[in-house]
Amino acid sequence: MKVLIRADASLAIGSGHIMRCLCLADALHAVGNAVCFASRGLPLHLAEQIRAHGHEIFALEPGAQADEIADAAESAMAGPFDLVVVDHYGLGRTWETRMRGHARLLAIDDLGREHDSDWLLDQNFHPEPEVRYAGKVPQRCVLLLGPRHALLRAEFREARKTAVPRSGPVRKLLVFLGGMDADNVTGKVLEALDLAGCDAREIDVVIGASQPAREQIEAWCETRPGMRCHVQAANMAQLFAGADLAVGAGGTTTWERCAVGLPTLALCLADNQHELLEQGARHGFVYAPQGITADVEAIALHVRALLGNEGLRHHLSVTGMTLVDGGGAHRVVAAIAGTTVRLRVATSADAGALYAWRNHPRVRAVSRNTAEFSYDEHLRWMDKVLNDPQRHLLIGERDGEPVGVLRFDVAGDEAEVSIYLAPDHIGRGDGAALLRAGEEWLRTERPAVQRLNAWVNAGNAASERLFDRCGYDRQATQYIKRI
Repeated sequence: MKVLIRADASLAIGSGHIMRCLCLADALHAVGNAVCFASRGLPLHLAEQIRAHGHEIFALEPGAQADEIADAAESAMAGPFDLVVVDHYGLGRTWETRMRGHARLLAIDDLGREHDSDWLLDQNFHPEPEVRYAGKVPQRCVLLLGPRHALLRAEFREARKTAVPRSGPVRKLLVFLGGMDADNVTGKVLEALDLAGCDAREIDVVIGASQPAREQIEAWCETRPGMRCHVQAANMAQLFAGADLAVGAGGTTTWERCAVGLPTLALCLADNQHELLEQGARHGFVYAPQGITADVEAIALHVRALLGNEGLRHHLSVTGMTLVDGGGAHRVVAAIAGTTVRLRVATSADAGALYAWRNHPRVRAVSRNTAEFSYDEHLRWMDKVLNDPQRHLLIGERDGEPVGVLRFDVAGDEAEVSIYLAPDHIGRGDGAALLRAGEEWLRTERPAVQRLNAWVNAGNAASERLFDRCGYDRQATQYIKRI
């Protein structure tokens, strides 16, 4: 599949759109897709980074942003392509309608705007995310909402594996105000850290290659023992995971910090960050005092407050890690490329693999029967299922790798669906792709089936989200009391 990504970066709009799209591009490329960025006036260091990741760039005419219709016509010249991804505040429904004539379309948004797209990704936190887009997207549009879909680079997924909630004193601070930081808020934060008395601690300062006060910041860091300046750092996940406290901006890096449990004093540096930081402070995954921006004394005051409150830092760390698990890019790719899951009928030759999967603790924990069973019991069960014409045991695969297992038990025009993922695919967002592939299989192989039923154990929130997201309605609740 060839994918076109339409996103820009500049001192005015920052680099967040390009960086999160680069995460998605890498995840798409990893499963065999070719990606091309269509960008206008892209800074050189970002263009080099995109190419270094193995993606192409289609350079649009430099200068002021064209109107949506003209931009769509120019972007279409990069074709042909199978999927268009757009992450741009200056391009909306009109642009999308034009581009949907060329390919399927994923829109990435933070603002709750109207869209004409096949998928809508908003990775930000909202108490009622579906309500935010009610009536603003086509009925067929698949909504990918919330921090579970946050687009994080592979390095953050790896750092997450060893990250632990922060506790104890603050020994190392990190300062990162975005890849552009046109107003040099970094300089204000460095003044505030001096005022707060942080000179005895290690401090990592990260800036982009286009930071307008780069020389000034580098010189400042050279005069402070324990302070290091990193320009266009290639080890951001390592820096985030190694810090005890951060001062940063709202925006896409919020989810990178949450994934590795880094408690943060977050400054609101753009209008579109207000809602995220307000909700983040209210729900405890970011420390964002209302109205704080680039005021040196205010920043120093709140840095001191965080340094002196270990319980608050620990709470922020735990809440952030609970909210963001680092698997968002996999989930988005799985939703987009759902048809790439291919189903085959299981045979007796699959008995060993199915036994290992069914008995895996993470699979048994969400099964109707959570007890461990013997291999002989498993073989008898498989023989019974494979020889029953009303039961269908299917294995889902992507590029020859097993993703998970489906079973349909048919009774008249209804079927009960049972689904579980191979242990290596749990948490990667493959459940929806597997389930949708199974529904397509039923339409072809058992067209008389008109209704699917599913049983979900109490407390299995992941399966509840899966069936809710795939259009299943809750019909009843079972209550059990042991006496």
